[in-house]
Amino acid sequence: MNDKVSALLNDQINKEFYSAYLYLDMANFYARKGLDGFANWYEIQAKEEQDHAMLMYQYLHNNGEEVTFETIAKPDKTFETLMDPLKAGLEHEKYVTSLINTIYAAAQEVNDFRTTQFLDWFIKEQGEEEKNSSDLITRMELFGDDARSLYMLNSELAGRAYSAPSLVL
Repeated sequence: MNDKVSALLNDQINKEFYSAYLYLDMANFYARKGLDGFANWYEIQAKEEQDHAMLMYQYLHNNGEEVTFETIAKPDKTFETLMDPLKAGLEHEKYVTSLINTIYAAAQEVNDFRTTQFLDWFIKEQGEEEKNSSDLITRMELFGDDARSLYMLNSELAGRAYSAPSLVL
């Protein structure tokens, strides 16, 4: 595997674990506000980010590459309103999309077709992540100011169940 591609994937593993920390911080914010459904939504997001990191970890190992873990930074966002974590989540997903695109471009540049094929799943996943985040913001804008509607949205989010990714390495 190309050294640059390997390094970018390794760095992404650490960034995926940071994403999990960030989403747990968001879950913590909502839990303190008494919105267990929103907290559940972000707890599941955190699990998904951990899964993404582990998929990349396994991919590197499967290709004879070493993985180096770096210090995971403490999330630095401050949330004041119920909308703040939602907007920060969408912003973060767009950032992660840009990182995945950078890795893909680097793999494509050196004709690393195996890695581009591996990353195809992540590119599709990022499209879904951005849409889910954007849809949640739209729904919060529509219903968030009304206590009953917020309660119903919170209840719906509480019903979200975790599902592990099905990516064959």
